[in-house]
Amino acid sequence: MTGPRAVLVGTMGAGKTTVGRLVADRLGVGFADSDELVEAEAGKAVQDIFVEDGEAAFRALERDTVARTLAQHDGVLSLGGGAVLDPATRALLADHAVVFLRVGLADAVKRVGLGTGRPLLLGNVRARVKQLLDERTPVYEGLARVVVETDGREPEEIAAEIVAAVTATTAATTEEES
Repeated sequence: MTGPRAVLVGTMGAGKTTVGRLVADRLGVGFADSDELVEAEAGKAVQDIFVEDGEAAFRALERDTVARTLAQHDGVLSLGGGAVLDPATRALLADHAVVFLRVGLADAVKRVGLGTGRPLLLGNVRARVKQLLDERTPVYEGLARVVVETDGREPEEIAAEIVAAVTATTAATTEEES
């Protein structure tokens, strides 16, 4: 398998970026966040892309960025919450160590606050987060090789669980190839 050691997926508020940086540090590899990569490529914030160019333009940039990063990045990759909605992206993820960070409604709402800077949370934040969880959780579960519960847990504890799972998976894959 080539590409990232782990690809973190989950809805906003799951802790993908925070935990991803910790996992990468513990594994001694680089970290990449698809939203940050899209922002760098577009020269503007995700929220500005949504407002100025529309969600379809953002999703096209995201799809291309994720495809390129999956092929070139060998560290830890955190995907934006909606990246997995694209069928082409889901197909590319089939050969990668996808880790789903599951978060419940209460913790997700607490972590995103009022949703400032999150274009998909305009209006009633709690209702919108619930809708996104309901829509996306089955997709995340279908892609994941590892599911990690995040509610009520510290990022360091979550990162340690992911490192253990990724290390065990890598060891098992190496043995099978021998």
